[in-house]
Amino acid sequence: MRSALSDRPGPDRDLTTRARIRDAAITVFGEQGFATGVRAVAAAAGVSPGLVNHHFGSKDGLRAACDAHVLEIIRVAKTESLTRPSAAGLLQQLAEVEEYAPLIAYVVRSYQAGGTLAQSMFEHIVATTEQYLADGVAAGTLRPSRDPAARARYLTMQSMGSTLLFLQMRGEQGDSVDWGHAIRELTDEIMFPALELYTEGLFTDTTFLDAVVDQRAETTSDTKN
Repeated sequence: MRSALSDRPGPDRDLTTRARIRDAAITVFGEQGFATGVRAVAAAAGVSPGLVNHHFGSKDGLRAACDAHVLEIIRVAKTESLTRPSAAGLLQQLAEVEEYAPLIAYVVRSYQAGGTLAQSMFEHIVATTEQYLADGVAAGTLRPSRDPAARARYLTMQSMGSTLLFLQMRGEQGDSVDWGHAIRELTDEIMFPALELYTEGLFTDTTFLDAVVDQRAETTSDTKN
């Protein structure tokens, strides 16, 4: 299975030693969780543990580099699909969805591990989501929001929440998760209803939205007074 970690534009496309270690770490952490030590990452990358520490300083430094790379891949892929949408592009993404399994596994493991690093990952994903949604609005392919930050946070929670619930209901929480198969099944299950909902909406009028908008306006006015 070709991975979304490889064949990316930019200075790491030649897979330098640092990039090779980083990509191996994303895969290892996604498959085995963050309790996995540097030695396992080094073995997967074909280098010594000392070389891992030389490039990243510590396991936390390695994880920070992994976080940044995963977020950038997500941002680039989402920006491309939302600012230049096409039927052919969507179908190609659906055909190749398993390629993103290592990235999704890494993010899921981060949330499962919890702690400050997981909180940081979540906030960075929210910020990344807000950025690519803004790009879509600027490109004219997405509707603007009254509260872009809140919309980005909601969509992030919905996306990750559905993924975590799907894996929990399948009973796949350990080291034996077939991530490619799981992501394929999840995509097949939610893609159509999600696209229908995001494209056509759900409610036939604005009654509920108007009520909340008015309430928010009143609350803001009372706070200022």
